[in-house]
Amino acid sequence: MTTPKEPTEAHRNFFRDVHDVVRLVPPGRVTTYGAIAHYLGARHGARMVGWAMMAAHPAVGPGTVPAHRVVNRLGLLTGRQHFATPTAMQEFLEAEGTRVVDDQVQNFKALFWDPSTELG
Repeated sequence: MTTPKEPTEAHRNFFRDVHDVVRLVPPGRVTTYGAIAHYLGARHGARMVGWAMMAAHPAVGPGTVPAHRVVNRLGLLTGRQHFATPTAMQEFLEAEGTRVVDDQVQNFKALFWDPSTELG
């Protein structure tokens, strides 16, 4: 396994852009790594969005990045292992009224927040 390198300035800027978009996702809604990448012009950059979310140090509160609102394209909580506990991501979503069963957001299509549509 290789050790991750220190992010470059371009990566830091991309991460900041990702975090800025995620901060706009309303409570009770979810978006995807791919939707964020597409909005930022990195059509195949979903994995890079995932790296940005890992760097967000998930927490809840004013000014933090609500990383719990970012799921994979099927509504699965694939980022849950990066939270303080294995169930924290689900707990944050459920506190906002989002139902999760077997690590999958229920009614995903209705709750999906697409930055390309919402932000233009």
